[in-house]
Amino acid sequence: GDIDPDQVVALGAAVQADLLAGAGPREDVLLLDVIPLSLGLELMGGVVEKIVPRNSTIPSGAKQTFTTYADNQTGFDLHVVQGERETVGECRSLARFQLKGIPPMAAGMARLEVTFLVDADGILRVMAKELTTGQEAAVQVKPSYGLTEEQIEKMLYDSYEYAEADLKARQLAEARVEADRILAALRQALAVDGRLLAPDDRAEIDASIARLDQAMRGDDHAMIRTRTSQLDFQTKPFAEKRMNEGIARAIGGHEVGEIEEKVEHAKGTAEHEGLAPHDGGG
Repeated sequence: GDIDPDQVVALGAAVQADLLAGAGPREDVLLLDVIPLSLGLELMGGVVEKIVPRNSTIPSGAKQTFTTYADNQTGFDLHVVQGERETVGECRSLARFQLKGIPPMAAGMARLEVTFLVDADGILRVMAKELTTGQEAAVQVKPSYGLTEEQIEKMLYDSYEYAEADLKARQLAEARVEADRILAALRQALAVDGRLLAPDDRAEIDASIARLDQAMRGDDHAMIRTRTSQLDFQTKPFAEKRMNEGIARAIGGHEVGEIEEKVEHAKGTAEHEGLAPHDGGG
């Protein structure tokens, strides 16, 4: 279905993870408290990304960067969960909060840095900051509130008991999310520039879309991945045609050689002025 950009479960993909050093054991404390169950966030497709693993000593913290799933997404919907299972439905919901007011960007462009900090009293503070705008939001919860030893033990036992099924469920959810993303982008491209395709090529792409749709209704994650890759590969010439037409429009009748000459000249000037050409890194 359509994605409501404000409501998207924010976290498209995990970009990187850093463990933050805890305050460290004090000399006069022998028994260290630990976090009994992992703390994490819901990602697209209802899978759980664990941020602070179980058995981390208290106080502790971790930081991870995520990105947007949809184009023009203007907000992140953060769902904090606790537990060892791979899917949100099998974990304990702790808190939900939103970060809004980020400018519309292409999917994958925004950078959301999420920090989990657990203090000595076992209070969890989750802070989210979008790095290009500096927009921030936070929530505070007590994860152990209302949990008995028996419940914790059962959650741990279940995570071992269902490990294999959980992994399959996660792989299937992730494969479907990726296929959805590629299908949405392709359908949008076909609506705008479908005329660039010869009828035979269009028929082949439509057949591949139908095959991927069919695979997504099943539960074979490997088949979904394979058909997603096939479709991705098959539509590369179409993507190139779109790019070439875009370049031709931008040039507006100038010869390509003439443009290249200008680019080279600009590079030379930049280097002369001590400005290195930006390499896209960073």
